[in-house]
Amino acid sequence: MNYEIKKFELPELDGISKESVAQHIGLYEAYVKNFNAVSAAIEDLLKDPEKNALAIAELRRRHSFEFDGMKLHELYFPQFEGAPTPLPEGSTLAQALAKHWGSVDAAIARMRQTGMMRGPGWSILYYNQETRAFHMGFVEEQHQGHFATLPIIVALDVWEHAFLLDYGASGKAKYIDAFFKNINWSVIEQRFAAVAK
Repeated sequence: MNYEIKKFELPELDGISKESVAQHIGLYEAYVKNFNAVSAAIEDLLKDPEKNALAIAELRRRHSFEFDGMKLHELYFPQFEGAPTPLPEGSTLAQALAKHWGSVDAAIARMRQTGMMRGPGWSILYYNQETRAFHMGFVEEQHQGHFATLPIIVALDVWEHAFLLDYGASGKAKYIDAFFKNINWSVIEQRFAAVAK
């Protein structure tokens, strides 16, 4: 099965340039193409699994990297679709975040802090349906460090490609500010509503 490249209806973003967005979407598209190519290569090598065991093993490791890169970006870009929209104080999500961390601002501060950790990766807010609790995670190389099976509520890309063009190598904090300035919280509310039943 081949995955199709998704299209995103993104407004002009404050603090994240059109060129940066275009390059970032290009990287997402490469993940989709690479996942499809690796999938096909594995199937071909499986025609002689004994002879190709080493190559298959290496491609299996690459497979999840490409898949997670594809899927995390399919969570990342929709967070900007529509227009920047604040999270209403009385919303179910705002109340849940406040109950867990004291306030929405405290939850965002945790995402910022996690995003500012050294190294490339993703700052991810998860929701545990079993315990009705949030988890904050830092996912390196996108396929390492996930809270397995937990739905993703917010996905903040903090690989250098997300901010290098606009802010330089030391501009991660300014980029994270721009991320939260542009986020459409109604998208996040919908994600939360879908899993917090």
